[in-house]
Amino acid sequence: MPTFGWESIFWFAGLTLLLLPIMYKQLSETASYIIRKGKKEKLIATLAKLSQNRIFKENRALSTVIFWIAFFSCLLMVYGLNTWFPKLMMEAEYGLNSSLGFLIVLQGGAIIGTLIIGRLCDKCGSKKMLVPMYGSGAVALTLLGFGVITLVIYLLVAIAGAATIGAQNIVQAYVSQYYPPTIRSTALGMASGVGRIGGMLGPLLGGFLLSVSLPIHLNFIAFAIPGLIAAAALSMVPLKNAYNNVNDIKEETIKDHVS
Repeated sequence: MPTFGWESIFWFAGLTLLLLPIMYKQLSETASYIIRKGKKEKLIATLAKLSQNRIFKENRALSTVIFWIAFFSCLLMVYGLNTWFPKLMMEAEYGLNSSLGFLIVLQGGAIIGTLIIGRLCDKCGSKKMLVPMYGSGAVALTLLGFGVITLVIYLLVAIAGAATIGAQNIVQAYVSQYYPPTIRSTALGMASGVGRIGGMLGPLLGGFLLSVSLPIHLNFIAFAIPGLIAAAALSMVPLKNAYNNVNDIKEETIKDHVS
């Protein structure tokens, strides 16, 4: 930026447009377009690559919607905090250097939290860890708005990072394990797509909150609420419909018949 100006960042991001010819070549056209062009063989070949979309079938509709809510809420928090966290801390009367330091701690907490909670998820189950993670993140964000000693602030920021950004890393693994292999990419892709809507709204929410000059603790509470929503939603995920559990039940049934 010092050499080429802030515009250079957008020019660099725009280099991805060079991939458009490759995308145009590789991505499939819609079925209706192929039919209009009379390319029935191409349509059959394309449809043969697609597996049946079963994310709403076999008793998974509720789980799918719940995961969408969790992704939406979490990415709203993640992108909102990443964009506005230093400004929020400055509004809480911390200096610019301290506020940027808090952002580093937020990201550091996410990295460490992902590693630690990931191991615990392997032992205790993802749902048992994710629900309290989202809840603790909401509590940490709420307490940040009331101002305590600096050491405690750093601790709360680290917890918030682990319970927002870290939780988003964990919940993606949870979704991929919940669905059968043939539809995992569809389930995770759809949940991530819905989550990106929350990711777009997060920065807008932060900007709106700062523009209306609310008391600082209400700003933090506003970002804590999606964490509570995500925790409540994931607590209702029916474990009996998870792919591993269904397979275990089938195997036990087969063994019973054999014996």
